[in-house]
Amino acid sequence: MLNIPTQSFPASSSQQRIAQSGQSGRNKVALKPGHSLMDWIRFSKSGKDLTGLRGCRIEVTEEELQKHNIRDDCWTCIRGMVYNVTPYMDYHPGGEEELMKAAGKDGTDLFDQVHRWVNYESMLKECLVGRMAAKGSTALKAIIPPPPPTGLVPSTSEALLPDKDSRPRYDWFQTDVTVHLVIYTKRKIPSSGCTTVDLEARVLQVEVLLGKMSFLIHLCLADEVEASVAVHTANSVGKIQVTMRKQTKGKWKSLGQPLEFHNTFQRKKDRALLYRDCVLVAKTEVNHNTFVFRLQLPCGTVMNVPVGKHVYLKALIQDTEVVRPYTPVDQNLRGPAQHSLQESDLNFMIKVYPDGVFTPHLNTLHIGDHIAVSGPEGTFSLRPLRNTTDLYLLAAGTGFTPMVRLIHLALQDMDGIRKTKLLFFNRREEDILWRSELDELDANNERFQVEYILSEPSENWTGRKGWVNESVLNELLIRPEGSKCYVCACGPTAFTELTTGLLKQLNFNEEELHTFQG
Repeated sequence: MLNIPTQSFPASSSQQRIAQSGQSGRNKVALKPGHSLMDWIRFSKSGKDLTGLRGCRIEVTEEELQKHNIRDDCWTCIRGMVYNVTPYMDYHPGGEEELMKAAGKDGTDLFDQVHRWVNYESMLKECLVGRMAAKGSTALKAIIPPPPPTGLVPSTSEALLPDKDSRPRYDWFQTDVTVHLVIYTKRKIPSSGCTTVDLEARVLQVEVLLGKMSFLIHLCLADEVEASVAVHTANSVGKIQVTMRKQTKGKWKSLGQPLEFHNTFQRKKDRALLYRDCVLVAKTEVNHNTFVFRLQLPCGTVMNVPVGKHVYLKALIQDTEVVRPYTPVDQNLRGPAQHSLQESDLNFMIKVYPDGVFTPHLNTLHIGDHIAVSGPEGTFSLRPLRNTTDLYLLAAGTGFTPMVRLIHLALQDMDGIRKTKLLFFNRREEDILWRSELDELDANNERFQVEYILSEPSENWTGRKGWVNESVLNELLIRPEGSKCYVCACGPTAFTELTTGLLKQLNFNEEELHTFQG
């Protein structure tokens, strides 16, 4: 079952998303006891009047909105809806300072920069004051063009395209028993793929991620097809072929009728998130508090999650939609099997926090239970790695997860990378994820090296001790003469912020650094 939200919720920073170090990330603050997300959910469901209007809904003028711009009386507007966020101040992970930036005005752009993945409509439902009053002279009017006469249509929008010649195009062909959609991306495609296909009840949606851009095919097919699809990619020439089997033999007069946003090429961050219903098919223990959850995609879905990208998992917890970003991992450090581009499962290595909101819920799921999963998101680009000779990966705890596929990519697909070194920071030995596999890879592949650093080691620990600091990085991040180094870092917010500062002190510039923001 596909779930297409009516609004686009821009996705920005998360622990499991790579962004350039120069980009603004989400700054978390220490919340007071009793002010966690779960506490907010309970408080918002308590029946208290959080709007200050005794249950009434009003139409808010711009002048009225501007009056509510102080800490104890703070309204803001997101996508035309006005919320009283005063009760939420002490519960906001980013602190009141961040909320006050949108006090008494439209906060949509600020929200989009940081919180794309947050379902604010659910989170702030009890704080809804009403709708912004439309200005008569500037009211938006929906213009619905007549449908094109054929199933193959030109783009309805050329906006945002830097070069018309770089725009992907598509075509189709058929036999009596099959129908084939062919997309020509006009650029090389990474080995991990970049295509997501969703087929349900004759509705076909194909999204191709090309850097920061997204090419979308969205059609109601001319006739019925079998539920499953196959995707074949010619990486070097940038050709993608989606194959479907017809339920009834014969020739189609057209591929189908275009649906919303069909044949468009636009920035990925402007696309609405699309969720599909997935099934938990396996749960494997990694250590005392971390598991690999294996989720099976629907029969009509093929999802190639590019290296460095993440997806969002969404669940209804106490009548509130809660969303969290997670990076898929391979089943092991040897990487995916050859048939992986047709793989119908996604694997997530997730630490369960007893006092958390989402992971305890995830940990209660049984085999066969369902959870919603979005398509790939993120800004990480492989382009800088093409000229890299020495790749350094700095991970703390489950910040290791984005590194899993990066390690395999560097060792298998990028011969120009002479050395990949993982600096893995943990508290204790038992917290080290996939240690035996990492040790085996270190022993058997001269291009890979792992260093473990523990902050709370046992007396028997003979390895490195401590936390991330300038001395450790200066010793381990070596710049051989003539080399081109690149650093990726991921972990809790405090770790990534400290690491970024230290790397800049060691003269790593922004073009040599990507951090997964917490």
